[in-house]
Amino acid sequence: MALYLLYKSVSGYSLFLAHRRFQNTESVQDSVSDLNRFRKVVKLVAFTPFEPALDALNQCIAVREGRMTDVLRNFLELTLPKVKKGKKPKFSLGVAEPDIGSHIFEETKIPCQSNEFVLELLRGVRLHFDNLVMQAIFLLDKLDKDINSFSIRIRESYSWHFPKLVKIINDNYLYAKVAKFVDNKSELSEEHIPGLIDILGDEDKAKEILEASKSSMEHDLSPIDLINVKQFAQRVIDLSEYRKKLYDFLVTKMNDIAPNLTALIGEVVAARLISHAGSLTNLAKCPSSTLQILGAEKALSRAKKTQGNTPKYGLIFHSSFIGRASVQNKGRMARYLANKCSVASRIDCFSEKSTTSFGDKLRQQVEERLDFYEKRVDIDMMKAALENVQNKDIEMEVEKATVGRFSKEKQEREVKSRSCGRW
Repeated sequence: MALYLLYKSVSGYSLFLAHRRFQNTESVQDSVSDLNRFRKVVKLVAFTPFEPALDALNQCIAVREGRMTDVLRNFLELTLPKVKKGKKPKFSLGVAEPDIGSHIFEETKIPCQSNEFVLELLRGVRLHFDNLVMQAIFLLDKLDKDINSFSIRIRESYSWHFPKLVKIINDNYLYAKVAKFVDNKSELSEEHIPGLIDILGDEDKAKEILEASKSSMEHDLSPIDLINVKQFAQRVIDLSEYRKKLYDFLVTKMNDIAPNLTALIGEVVAARLISHAGSLTNLAKCPSSTLQILGAEKALSRAKKTQGNTPKYGLIFHSSFIGRASVQNKGRMARYLANKCSVASRIDCFSEKSTTSFGDKLRQQVEERLDFYEKRVDIDMMKAALENVQNKDIEMEVEKATVGRFSKEKQEREVKSRSCGRW
């Protein structure tokens, strides 16, 4: 039976999944002391932040009093597996307070437990909760995969009914909202234009959808199929909105933890570097050469075994600087950017003041170096350099010919003078 852990903090509700069950609490205590071992045991599944400070206070008071709020109920119903009627759940929810567990079970029929084993796991979560950024970036990647998977299902199913809608709307989130709003294409009329404008924010696109619905080849879907499409659409909408909240939380956390590194390469790439290194301290200890290929360890090992070319970049390849650089300059930019990232991470780790001044200056230096590299390969400059080289070659040829002619005349004069001396 799977065990989920509900953890409440001042920033929001978190849901963790315990992957391995231990026989006693002593083994749990041993794993709690080591972050690397504890990360293998407990993994973040979902997180929802508290937006205003007053909301955070009300949520904390409600949990202490043993009351389940609407925010907590929606969070659990969205993230936990569905409990089917008449069947025993294959999971349980671990909580710190027995009163809140009883209330959750009465309202949602989700089995809850609060014992010494669960408390030890929650103690480990509380101990290492500062490393939530490492788990948040993993969860962000998982959400992207789930959103893409559900979006593909919607497009495949709803395209039979409304094929032209795919060409009009490319965004997955907007496509899901429009598909849910339109539902049956044959019932779309002028009355739905204001609703489409509210979703898309574009009157021209709303009218284009209406015209496309009249000319598009229609394939009727059964009421059950339309219900399934609407359920998939609602799932994509919920996950997309949840992903936006998680991304905003990640941005806020990264600006607090590593402001200079974030200002240099962005929140996501900075979070990936910290997550891969294990912590900001570990990243600060890495030399720039190690930071440059962080995330490409397998490629480096394979290159050493086959005696091939070693990788030039790892996770920093996702930085905009590397993407903007030309092919022949990507390795140079990766080396230079890794040096600046190493400096920024050390400032963030050991500085007592939180500021982005150093990160902004380092970013400006990287921008100048990128411009310098790209200007060196400018076509006009290369043509001018080529003409200069050709002119120099011509001058050298003339000089060689002139020197050769003078040396030949000198040799003839010497031969004549020797001949006159003998006679």
